[in-house]
Amino acid sequence: MTDRDHRWWGDDRDAPVRVHEPGTVPIAGPWITQREVDAATRAAASSWFSDATTESRAFEAEFAAAVDRSHAIALPSCTSGLHLALLALGVGPGDEVIVPESTWIATAAPITYVGATPVFADVEPDTWCLSVDSTRACVSERTKAIIAVDLYGGFPELEAIEALADQHGIPLIEDAAEAAGGSHRGRPAGSFGALSTFSFHGSKTLTTGEGGMVLCDDPALDDRMRFLRDHGRTPGDVSFRSVEVGWKYKMSELQAAIGRVQLARLDDLIARKRSIFSSYEARLDDAPLRLNLERDHERVTYWMVTATFDEASGVRADQVRDALAADAIATRPFFPPLSSLPAFAASPDAASAASRNPVSSDLAHRSINLPSALTLTEADVDRVCASVVECVRRYA
Repeated sequence: MTDRDHRWWGDDRDAPVRVHEPGTVPIAGPWITQREVDAATRAAASSWFSDATTESRAFEAEFAAAVDRSHAIALPSCTSGLHLALLALGVGPGDEVIVPESTWIATAAPITYVGATPVFADVEPDTWCLSVDSTRACVSERTKAIIAVDLYGGFPELEAIEALADQHGIPLIEDAAEAAGGSHRGRPAGSFGALSTFSFHGSKTLTTGEGGMVLCDDPALDDRMRFLRDHGRTPGDVSFRSVEVGWKYKMSELQAAIGRVQLARLDDLIARKRSIFSSYEARLDDAPLRLNLERDHERVTYWMVTATFDEASGVRADQVRDALAADAIATRPFFPPLSSLPAFAASPDAASAASRNPVSSDLAHRSINLPSALTLTEADVDRVCASVVECVRRYA
């Protein structure tokens, strides 16, 4: 560890257990310390069968408090959380659910699980998140839910979307998968809408390897989701008599133990993410691109540092990704519009969405995710930015 890198880690006790392979710059990755290893070891030694909910229950309570929610359920993924949320709201065949075009497929896939139809709304060009106006235009008598996504750790106009949903009596679900620890207009990410979900995938700022959480304030919704996530059994049931066919959506105790340590360290994790973003911002200040937007009323967590190249520059995202890959620098494409995916080719709204949602399509061609691993050093950021600047010189 160099002196310059030491300034980023602060104390050797906080240094990551494993840093990425020499010579490469990773796109994502967690900051795992000996604290998480110790917690997982303790859980492995004790949290079995009769004690198999000790860590997960504690994680649920601690996370609910952090997000200012009354109820939280620890799950194997954010996808399962969205699935349970839609089931609890009674969404089913013949119903429509509005989702943003620019998001990972996991936001929309659960809509198809329950037999409903995703309706694709466009995003704003500055936040890259769900457009209020486009959402309003998508509302119909069949709309049974709206899912707003905190993309890459940033935020849509959640209060305005919440007001629109309330006006029409439509439940709002906040997909905060990428925004743990962020805030919008003085409220924590995940505190908007009837329900909210989070992801703890290995790429996320707060990770349990795989995992997720669904939260709400309505005890009836909480009861229904707990019932469905354990094979249609009432929590605590020992008769093994399932009342309905449900699902197996539980988080393991080892994951929950790691999650509790990560949650306790969340402020430090976000400070690291924000420091990495600031380094990119300073080094790319003169480049013909813009990075993630943070407005005065927000605390953005910068899960993925994302660059949108100016249209006038002529630089294409695929050119930059190819050039950086040749330098052993990993990147990711900006999420392509959901309506353009083969998975939704037969979806009733896909064809019309492609023609009415130009912003999401344009962003996909001009934007990339830059390396954002929590283990990045200043030297890594220097290297990435030098490569980006060279791409601009070559292709602009």
